[in-house]
Amino acid sequence: MALAFFDLDRTLLSVNAGQLWVRREVRLGHMGRWQATKAAAWIFGYHLGFSRLEKVLEDAIGTLRGTPEADVIARTRTFYLEEVVATYRPLAREVVERHRARGDTLALLSSTSSYLAGPVMEELGIEHALCNRFEVDGAGLFTGKAVGSLCFGPGKLGHAQGLAERLGESLADATFYTDSASDLAVMEAVGHPVAVHPDPTLARIAAKRGWRVERWGPDAAKKTAPKA
Repeated sequence: MALAFFDLDRTLLSVNAGQLWVRREVRLGHMGRWQATKAAAWIFGYHLGFSRLEKVLEDAIGTLRGTPEADVIARTRTFYLEEVVATYRPLAREVVERHRARGDTLALLSSTSSYLAGPVMEELGIEHALCNRFEVDGAGLFTGKAVGSLCFGPGKLGHAQGLAERLGESLADATFYTDSASDLAVMEAVGHPVAVHPDPTLARIAAKRGWRVERWGPDAAKKTAPKA
């Protein structure tokens, strides 16, 4: 038994759910054009492999200040059903199930919010979600602050290490699937790093270091199984 960590955007999913969310929020009038432009810049930087964008993410969380948590929960559930659930990569579920059959502990390791992580966990039967969580005050309103450290870039490693320690597991035995070079800190820490549809930077690093590269579709040429 070992830990199996899965990134979400462009790994389990064929899309970046954050981009879809921003477009939807603008379309429905929940987000202004300036906020959308800043969010788009953050997402663009993320996919270029920039890892020092924590301040931008903190600013994005800050825009939620005063918003009722219940509204975001409801909007996210609808968003998931209408725009996300159909975007899982064809082989994503199969890989998750093979790890489950081996007795591995499954964990989502993503910079997404806990509100989107919830439906994903339910859909795939993943036990743990390491993601970004937002502080809520006694009135049920967002304070504009994150709970704990950000789960992004190098910060993901702290979250992964924390879960491993709580469960008495070792990252040396763990597998991590991701598409992004911004997750390099975790890729270097686990015993079985796997680049899934990697961005150009991660593809170069994976080739240099001999890391596995997998394609889960929609253009997957063949099925791949996690190595023992």
